[in-house]
Amino acid sequence: MNKEIKGYVCFVLHAHLPYIHHPESEDYLEEEWLFEAISETYIPLLLNFEKLVKEDVRFKITMSMTPPLLNMLDNELLQKRYIKYLKKHIELAKKEVKRTANNMRLNELSKYYLERYSNDLYIFKEKYKCNIINGFKHFQDLGYLEIITCGATHGYFPILYVNEKTVRAQIAIGVQTYEKYFGKKPRGIWLPECGYIPEADKYLKEFELEYAIIESHGVLYADPTPLYGTYAPIVSKEGLCCFGRDIESSRQVWSSINGYPGDFNYREWYRDIGYDLDYDYIKPYIANNGARVPTGIKYYRITGKDCEKDFYNIQWAKDSAEKQAGHFFDCRTEQIEHLSKNMHVPPIITCPYDAELYGHWWYEGPYWLYILFKKIYYDKSNFDLITPGEYIDKFPNIQVCSPCRSSWGANGYSEVWLNPTNDYVHRHLHKAGDRMCELALIYPNEGDTLRRQALNQCARELLLAQSSDWLFIITNGTMVEYAHKAIKDHIGRFTKLYFQIKNDKIDARYLLNVFDKDDIFPEIDYMIYY
Repeated sequence: MNKEIKGYVCFVLHAHLPYIHHPESEDYLEEEWLFEAISETYIPLLLNFEKLVKEDVRFKITMSMTPPLLNMLDNELLQKRYIKYLKKHIELAKKEVKRTANNMRLNELSKYYLERYSNDLYIFKEKYKCNIINGFKHFQDLGYLEIITCGATHGYFPILYVNEKTVRAQIAIGVQTYEKYFGKKPRGIWLPECGYIPEADKYLKEFELEYAIIESHGVLYADPTPLYGTYAPIVSKEGLCCFGRDIESSRQVWSSINGYPGDFNYREWYRDIGYDLDYDYIKPYIANNGARVPTGIKYYRITGKDCEKDFYNIQWAKDSAEKQAGHFFDCRTEQIEHLSKNMHVPPIITCPYDAELYGHWWYEGPYWLYILFKKIYYDKSNFDLITPGEYIDKFPNIQVCSPCRSSWGANGYSEVWLNPTNDYVHRHLHKAGDRMCELALIYPNEGDTLRRQALNQCARELLLAQSSDWLFIITNGTMVEYAHKAIKDHIGRFTKLYFQIKNDKIDARYLLNVFDKDDIFPEIDYMIYY
């Protein structure tokens, strides 16, 4: 398309889930977080990328795929359990087609879910041979998608940096994991929770990372004040380029008050047949302990506030998505027109979101992206899509500033991950971090096979305990018991192995049992803590 390009829009989707893997039991409902994300976010994104390519629509999008997510997607047990999950949903959808035969609107929806879950099974098992990582790699190799990395287990840098070696390890293993799956070095990183600290810059540069995605005020409060706010990247003294989240475009999507996902025509996330239907009928498809939980089959639309819910209408939802894609397009056109008059470089509107917003929480989100990207390609506009790496290549003259310590958590700093509900955790994380570094110093390049395996497992347990997700879950008050247990288990396993190593009494059977459960990063080398 012939356009007068005055600026750019950069979509960044953060695909992340904590590492949850329980070979010892199928009773852990939390494993389904991954399965829901595959069906509702990752496969829909891949299918929409595929449609755009088939329609010769040029587009650009950036995604972080975090190391825990990559390890889970590559886990054979979880792949088998996802197939079992789909077959169970297909069975339920078939029953629903029969149950709703006398209600035309419900019957159409039940047939839709049957088709959708059946298609998921085909896509996952036949098309991608159980490995959808290769699907995303394909679009990166074609030049449509720029995939970036993250901290090894999403550890929160602004607190971990008490021992900088633990931050360095998070970065190092994040980069190593990326190279394993994508065959090259990552150019950028999504800082876990967008948690920026200047102490991490030297390690980010050590591992050749060029840029990071950070929160708005991380740029706006930089020193000196950036000339162009968040509308151009800044570069730290260490040489790390930082892209700040655009407040206006984020509000249009994120806002719980007037954001797009709240449209009354969209699918109601909280209304699910797992809660609505007769208990004996739905019991085989809810939690193993009999607790009612979402099944993913949802028949209602948001409808309105404080009113009886109406049935979901797929076409109405698509109509709303198309209308809102047009609104977003017009707003960015107007925003860039205004900004470009006062800037010496083309403005970049950085739009970072949790990937799982698109499809899981906002069911119509992947379709909205598809329509928006077509609109940007075909319609007359003053902007184009771009990735952070491409922007740096095009406009390398970047203002040097020191970004501000920041995160994208509530109120912008660290209170989500350090508050009276979860502050007890940090002394254990810091102690374990110090002990891990101690082990690396005492046993450098260990030659004994059993001891080396134990040292590597200590590194895995520390990393898993450091996941920011557990702290967030505790603060948020959802699945708190599971988060407490995860922290206790990983710190407990680390500590037991630490003393077994120090006392030269390693229990080989215990070590094997722990690795079976916590088998993330099979190639890890504990010497990263040296």
